[in-house]
Formats: sequence, structure tokens, C-alpha cells
Amino acid sequence: MSHIHLRAPSSASGRRSSRASDALPKFYSDKPVYHTRGSTPWIIPFSVVIPGSRRKLRLWIPNIRGLHRASLSRFGKKTGSLFIILVYLLFIFSVFAVAHRFGSKKKTWPGVPSTTLVFEKEDLQRIWEWEIANGHHPSTQPIPAEFNLEFQPKNPSLPHAGVDRVYLDGQSRVPGNNVAYPSRPKAGSIADLDVLMRHCDFNTNSYVRDCLEVLRIGGGLDNGKRVRRVIPDEWKYVFIEDSNNSGRSTTSSPTPQVPDSKRQGVLRGDNDAEGDSAFTKSRHAVWEIPPISLPSTRNPRAPYCSPEEPRIFHMFWSGDFTDKPYLALLSFLYTQNIGLHDTQSSKDVCSPKLWLWINPGFLLTLKNPALSREKFEKIIQNQWAAPFLHPRLKGIIEFKFWNTTEQLDGVSELRDVWRFAPTLFNSGGHHIPGMPKTWGVQDEGTTSVVEGHSNATSIPVSYSEPEKVAVVLSDMARFLLCHRFGGVYLDADTLFLRDWEELWGWKGAFAYRWSWHDNYNTAALKMSKGSALGSFILRTAFKNDFDFHPMTITNYLKDAHMEDLLFRLPDAMFDSAWLNMEGYQRERPPQPYFSRFEEFFETPQQNSAAPSVVGFDGFFRGAFSYHFHNSWSRLNDPSRNFPDLGPRFARDVDIFIHKPDPQDFNWSTVLKRTFEAYLRGEIPNMYGEWMKY
Repeated sequence: MSHIHLRAPSSASGRRSSRASDALPKFYSDKPVYHTRGSTPWIIPFSVVIPGSRRKLRLWIPNIRGLHRASLSRFGKKTGSLFIILVYLLFIFSVFAVAHRFGSKKKTWPGVPSTTLVFEKEDLQRIWEWEIANGHHPSTQPIPAEFNLEFQPKNPSLPHAGVDRVYLDGQSRVPGNNVAYPSRPKAGSIADLDVLMRHCDFNTNSYVRDCLEVLRIGGGLDNGKRVRRVIPDEWKYVFIEDSNNSGRSTTSSPTPQVPDSKRQGVLRGDNDAEGDSAFTKSRHAVWEIPPISLPSTRNPRAPYCSPEEPRIFHMFWSGDFTDKPYLALLSFLYTQNIGLHDTQSSKDVCSPKLWLWINPGFLLTLKNPALSREKFEKIIQNQWAAPFLHPRLKGIIEFKFWNTTEQLDGVSELRDVWRFAPTLFNSGGHHIPGMPKTWGVQDEGTTSVVEGHSNATSIPVSYSEPEKVAVVLSDMARFLLCHRFGGVYLDADTLFLRDWEELWGWKGAFAYRWSWHDNYNTAALKMSKGSALGSFILRTAFKNDFDFHPMTITNYLKDAHMEDLLFRLPDAMFDSAWLNMEGYQRERPPQPYFSRFEEFFETPQQNSAAPSVVGFDGFFRGAFSYHFHNSWSRLNDPSRNFPDLGPRFARDVDIFIHKPDPQDFNWSTVLKRTFEAYLRGEIPNMYGEWMKY
């Protein structure tokens, strides 16, 4: 019989027993507590091999296992597991937040509102009131509710006692007149943009096709071809101001006016403090101090052709002059009322002019007459630019030498501060690297490549232009030009499609919508010379890293509740194909239908019968312009890639090679040849007017 001897446990076995027993939960107050051996470190080392080296970089990361054990010990299994999940999510959020803050364009923490605002509420209200008092807000849209005004200021641009709006019937014709061509807009006529918004706003599901119909019928461009319906009165959007209250009128409801006895300074509502929360200062800039300085109020009812509202179209071009700006300038001559059909200019017409600003390929220069003359010589030698130096076009089209230094020194809002900016070339948060940190000193005055300035002796200081700076520079140039000289800026890839008389009559500022987005596109921009709105944009852009990208401009105006001061018109008026480009409204597209912008230059074969048949009259009829969005490498007229303007514009050195014409023409070819035939004197323009020399 065997005996079993009982022995006391050894120290080693005792330790094992202790560990085994201690690993089991012990219950206190119905809550399990987990015990672990010793203390667990919260962070642990982690080694990463340095690329190109055998050395390792030692990093410290959170000890997930330690955190898990500690949470189980302190909170229990269920609560501890939930705690670990929350910690893990917080860690992931922190990583993305840091990446967003330091690696993104916006440089903001996610979830935290960031604004671009640098003007206080009182300054913004003064800007609103200045623009209204100067007649720059001919809209019924009131000052936004965020300003919490008890009374709206008097708006001299709206119908009031003694002055009425007489809306014109674009279909009325004098018996015996040639109805094959539309009539020029009546001098002094004005487009009611509030009416057009009701028919063309994308937010109200309006179709571009329907908007164009209202535009051409209300503007009298259908030439009496009423084949569809009776024209409703609400399609009338062109009016004249009549102080005699004569004629039939359809008058918009005026904004409620403030009684004279109560119009004493600023009147606010009871909840003014709550309204201040709608104006949050940018965290990246300080308030504008002192308060914004505004010029004295001008005559809100300035006479026709007032020097305070010059009619200048600005375009900006970098590099060699090509067939693209050539086509844009031809469209200007074909459509605008500039007196080419009459050898004696009419005193009843306020004719616009076009300034084409040539960027010589340098960012910042002193006034340099030698460079100016050199650029002018290149224009004379360039086959696409030289025709516009013809004596008949003198004073109508002018080539201007762009100088960034001069333009920045030409506006009071920037001349004393822009040299201290870290960069001048920023687009949507993308800074152009390698820009100089110090800038030259610039003489005053505008340099024109046509005039030369041969007496100037300044030594040139210039910086070569990096790639893609021209696009960013043009974003800034349009606001500098419109603020300094007044007028309308248009991208050089824009074609005029009708007279702009009614838009010049509308004294307010405008740009147009970026396709379906709630953003501006400033490819067409109208602003008044020296306006309060222009001062606001220039100063705000300066304090936001000189960013003039259209979507950033949207943020400036949205943060300041000033979007109605820069009227955001429907893109149907200036860019009728854009929505189709992005897949919208393809079930009812306008004429012509483009699924790609390139189809203007390379019209698909199944649609290439239309250009030659319908011609200019069938190209987005009713729109004021067409923006073909770059496509710089595609030719307007591949078989006649030269200015075909006839002997009046020919030079002895001109040697043109005619290639066989294709079976079908692209839209760009048809428009180019139409404009050229007008200058050759073979056909009238769109209004039935013949070129006279």
C-alpha cells in the first residue's frame, strides 16, 4: 500500500499558486476588480528605421494593452471596453484634426467655425449705406437682417416720387423697319436683375434654355419670330427711368422708405447684441483700425455717360498674343455700339472701349520704357494683334502694359502695405513659392505700350514669372483694375454675344455663379470706380494672404453678409454651357448643346451641321457672353489659321497659306469667319449695321 506524503508547498510553487489565484476576480460590492502584476506603463517605445540610414528613430506611443488593463481594473469589463473605444476614437480624431490644421488649405480645426472677417459690424453697415446712397444697389433686396436695422435707408435707385420705371416691350417694332435684325438697345435702358433672377436662378430649378428665351425675347433679340406663345408681361426686364410718368410701366415694389424725421444716423432694433454674433472676426487677422475711410457720396443719378462710371471693358493676357484673344476682340467689335457703322460718333450713345492688359512675363517691375517699347514692337509683329492697331479702331481698343507694382501702388488701400505681405500670389490657399521678399519702388502713372513713355529713365527691376502665376495674377488684376479705373473685367476666353447697354445701365456690381455651386465666378466682374465694396474686398484680401480666388471672394462676402452688393447673376447669362458640362439639365439643354467645353472647337460630327446652318444667331441666343474655358491649344479655324480681314488690314509681309476647308465647320470657325466678314465689309453685324471706314 502506497502512502501519500503531504509536503508543504515550495516557494516556487507557492508563487505559482499565488499568481493563479490572484488572476481570478474578487467581488466587492457586486463589482469585479481585475488585479494585474505590478504597474503597467502608459507609453511604450517604438522604433522606426530612418530611410537611407541604418539608424532607428525611437518614438513613444500609447500602450493600448496597458490602457485596456487599467480601464478594466478601474471601470469593469463593459464600461472599461467602452472607455477604450472612446479613447481610440479620440486619438483618431486628434490625428485627423492635426492633419487638417497643418496640412490643409483652410488651416483650421475641424468643427470650429473660421471666418475671413476683418471689418467690424459698424464698418460693414457703413459700406452698405454708402453703396445704396451712391445708387449702386438698384435691387429691392434689403440690408440683411443680421445688421438688425429698424429702418432701411432710402434707396435712390428704386422707384420713388417723381421717377418711375417704364418697362420696354422688346417686341414692338416701327412699321416698315427691317425685322431681319434686332434693334440696338435704347440708350439709357437698364436691365432689372431682380426680374431676371426670378426666371434664371438655378436655386429655383430654372432651366438655362428657358432663361435664354426670356433674355432674347425681353431684350428684343427674337426679331419678331413669335412662333411659340404670347409674350407675358413678366418677361419684360429692360426699363428706362421716366421722370414724367409717361407711357405704360410695370413698376417694381420699392423698398419701404424711412420717414425723413426718423432718418437720423444709425437706428437699430432691440436685439442688436444678438446680431453681433453673426459677425465673427478672423482668427488670423486683426480688426481694421481705424474704421474704413469712405469717399464722399456721389450723385446717385449721374447723367448718361458720366465720367464717374466709365464704360471700360478690361481683359488680361499673359504670353504671346494668339487666336484666342483675337477672337474675343473681334466679338467685341461685332456686337458693341462703338460707332463702327457710322463715321461720326453719335452724342446720344455712350460707347464703351476695351483695354487689353498685356502681362510681359514679369511679376514686379519699375517703370521700364524700354520693355514697354519692346512689347509694343512684338504686338506690331504679331499677326493676331496687329489688326487692332488699325487707325479705324483708335480709341476703341487699346493695348496696355501691365505692371503689378504700378497697379498695387495705384490704389490707396494697398500702396502702403502690400510690400510687407509674405506673398502676393495665393489662390485658394495655394501659395506660389519662391516669391521675392522685397519689392522695387515704382513711379506713378499708367504705362501704355501704345504711348511708349520714351522720356522715362528708371532702371528696370524685374522678377521672372514662375509657372501658373499668370492665372493667380489675373485673379488679383481684375479687382485692382475695376477698383482703380471702373468698368467690367472679362476673361480673355470670353466672347461677346450682344450689346451690354442694359448691363451698363445697372449701376450695381455683379459677377456670376460658379455653375451649380453657391460661389462666385469672377470671369465676368463689374464694379464701380473707387467704391466702398472695392475697398472692402481689397483690404479683406490683403489680410487673408492676398487670396483673390473666386471661391475665397465668396467667403469674404458671405462672412460679411454683403453678397447682395456683388450681385451673383445666373451663369446662363454669361456661361450658358457650364451646367451641361457638369451633367445638369441635359434632358433640356440650350442651343447649342455641349457636353464638353472642347466641343466649341471640335464640334461632334452628329451636331456639326448646326453651326453653318444657324450661324451666330443660333449660338446661345439671348446670353450676353460665352466663356469657353481655356482650350488654348485648340485652333479657332484650323484651315485658315490667320486673320482673314481683307486688304485693309493686310501687310506686305503677310503670306497666308489656304488649306482646303473641311466638310463641316466647328462653332469656333463659324463665329471667327462671321466676325471677319463684318470687318471686311461683306456682311452687317448682328444689328444689321455695316462697317464704315
